[in-house]
Amino acid sequence: MVRSKPPSKKPNRGVDFKKIKRKIGKKLPPPKNQTSTEIKSKAIVLPEQSVASERSGMAVNKKGLTLRELLQQTSHHNAKIRKVALNGIRDLVLKHPSELKLQKLSIIEKLRERISDSDKLVRETLYNLLKTVIFPSLKEEFTGSMISMMMAYVFNAMTHIAIDIRLMAFKFFELIVISFPSSFLLYAEKVLDNYVDILKNNQIYLQDKSKLKSALAGLVRCLSLLVDREDILSNKSKILEHECLHSYEVELPKDHSGMPSVLKRIEDLVPLLVNSFHDSALSIQAMPVIDGQSFDCILCTLQNINLAVKVFVDEINRPHMSHEFSSTLPSNGTKLMPNTMLMYLKKLGDSFPIDKIYHSAEKEGERFFILNLGITEIFLHLITWIDDPNLLEKLLHFIESFLLKQGSRNLSATKTILEKQLVSIISLFPRIVAISSDWRLRLLEAFTTAFRNCKVESTHCLAYLAAIEEMLKDDCAFKPCDPDMLSYQIIWLQELPNLLLKLGDRHPPLSKVILKLLLQIGQCSPQNSPLASEYNRLQWRLKEFYGTQVVAGSVNYGPFIKLRTDCQELSICCLYYFSTLNSDLLQSITCCCLCNHLDHSVLLRIIEVLESAFRAAHLPISDYIGFLVTLIARFKVYPGKLTFWP
Repeated sequence: MVRSKPPSKKPNRGVDFKKIKRKIGKKLPPPKNQTSTEIKSKAIVLPEQSVASERSGMAVNKKGLTLRELLQQTSHHNAKIRKVALNGIRDLVLKHPSELKLQKLSIIEKLRERISDSDKLVRETLYNLLKTVIFPSLKEEFTGSMISMMMAYVFNAMTHIAIDIRLMAFKFFELIVISFPSSFLLYAEKVLDNYVDILKNNQIYLQDKSKLKSALAGLVRCLSLLVDREDILSNKSKILEHECLHSYEVELPKDHSGMPSVLKRIEDLVPLLVNSFHDSALSIQAMPVIDGQSFDCILCTLQNINLAVKVFVDEINRPHMSHEFSSTLPSNGTKLMPNTMLMYLKKLGDSFPIDKIYHSAEKEGERFFILNLGITEIFLHLITWIDDPNLLEKLLHFIESFLLKQGSRNLSATKTILEKQLVSIISLFPRIVAISSDWRLRLLEAFTTAFRNCKVESTHCLAYLAAIEEMLKDDCAFKPCDPDMLSYQIIWLQELPNLLLKLGDRHPPLSKVILKLLLQIGQCSPQNSPLASEYNRLQWRLKEFYGTQVVAGSVNYGPFIKLRTDCQELSICCLYYFSTLNSDLLQSITCCCLCNHLDHSVLLRIIEVLESAFRAAHLPISDYIGFLVTLIARFKVYPGKLTFWP
């Protein structure tokens, strides 16, 4: 039997490391040779901070920043910080208004840098800050140097390579003009140059109608100031002052009121505006429905053309044209300029009236109607020089249809625009009728119909009255011997007492206009003329204006008693021009004299006018004595000093 071998023994070798099994997720212990880096310290408590002591008593905003710090942050590279800084300036100025008064030059000098800011939100924040806080607070303290500081940066922004900054610059300029109208007269030529440049490249902006409309709206504001420049020239002394204390001030132009260079800019502007309108008109005619922005843009273009033409015509009609301007014209310059302007407007006349064959909605028809009305208003300024019979025929036909239909039109969103244009057309109506002999009767009939249908409290009632006043006193165009014109004059005269009674005492300014017109008719009507005879027949209607006596001696007083003193004075003066004062009207006036609410000065004025009428043989002696006896009995007048005893 073989003996088994004993198990062999492995040699005993050295162990390099001992493997330790670790559980998953368990944190390893730090190594034994790790050096501790913990630092233990105690807090250092200071009794007072030096920065806080420096801010004590200083004006700060909600976040504790001073005006100097906020102005510095407006130049920060981060747009959000610039915007926050502008809002911080708003908070600080509203909380501490004196800071704005003391630091106005520093504030304006720093804020103007953001006019050309690359961030849209920063520019809009600056615009709102200037509009709502800075300009209103400095209304009385904004001088020529401060405007120069702003305008230098506005003009720089108008030529910026970025389109948004350029268009926003016109908005800043419009804000300056709205706040300080006289400033436009200083920079009119340069501003119009920039508008010409914008309109030459208007294709760039057609993609965004709101931006183009913003620029055109600013131009409307500027041209409106040129139309009304006589009113603001008297108030420009403060804007024109030179303040030589500031080296950065831009020298102001020497000629602040000269118009030659401005008119040349307008002459360049009109063809560009006409082309812009023509292109826009073609685009909206192709639209199934006109969008609001396109309509506002094309309407704004028409407003600019209208204002530009009005400035041109007003300068032509000036009695004393400046020597510099007249020297640039030929010998017949007063005729050449309107013809030149009509040449520029030819494309506008060829497209009139613009319309669509089918209107998708009533609002579409209203919008086209308003655009045609705007074109008509433009040509009416030049109607004296229009030599195109086709264009004149179209204009007069449109005016006739407009006057016949305007009383029945019920406009909603466009009502304000229509009323504004209606007033302009009515104010030009006397000029239209004086020129168009063939259309005279048709236009007068349409005008009279519109006047009768006009609501007495409407905004254009004054325009009708002003036109009637001009047509009544224009002896050159409307002679008394013209039977057709006379018939319409009588109709207008008959409407005036009705208007007075409809108004009552609710609108004294309008009542004053009507009474003034009545007085002028009484003063100017030739004696024994048909118009004077018709004026006498107004007495039976006017007695209701003063008062009527009813049964049992009670009196229903008319509007005369409650009207203002100036209106009462005009109505009393009208009494003198009746060739024979009617006894019924005298009775109504006597009832007013007995009223306890009538001022004693008005009563004395009635007595004075009736005495003058008696001396002029306009009042029978029996009626005059009866009037005086009634007053003596009522007021118990005694000899000696004049005394009233109720």
